[in-house]
Amino acid sequence: MALDFQSKQALVAEVNTVAASALSAVAAEYRGLTVGEMTSLRANARNSGVYIKVVKNTLAKRAVEGTEFECMQDAFKGPLLLAFSKEDPGSAARVVKDFAKEHENLVTVSVSIGGQLFEAADIDRLAALPTLDEARAMLLRTLQGPLTQFVRLLSEPGAMIARTLQARSEQTS
Repeated sequence: MALDFQSKQALVAEVNTVAASALSAVAAEYRGLTVGEMTSLRANARNSGVYIKVVKNTLAKRAVEGTEFECMQDAFKGPLLLAFSKEDPGSAARVVKDFAKEHENLVTVSVSIGGQLFEAADIDRLAALPTLDEARAMLLRTLQGPLTQFVRLLSEPGAMIARTLQARSEQTS
């Protein structure tokens, strides 16, 4: 179904708004996927906080102008879908990578984060980034380790005296 000029403008504005606030983006070729498979991919993306849109390449190039994903414009060739991470940087890469494991017709073309364009093979690195909760847990473990050791250090002299008194009382009995 062909879009009229106003629909195209609205689509470009919508994608541009999402791209302006997104943390990372993945462009993937979807040629050969069925409608059911695309619906499943969209559902997975929605559940993961990822915005997925199939956009014509000329409109996609206009949509990412002025955003940090402008570097991806040269990769927009063929039937592509754009996936933007809205909540954590690795979520779009995780959704595309996990779906591509089961569906070989979904092929990553390019990946971008922080205004830098990466090769399609770098999707593994981006997908391996921790979620916000995982990053918080890692930070908490890092902060908690030295504090735990400090508490042990402070309690050791008292425990040492108690062990010495216990051993002495067992000797005299």
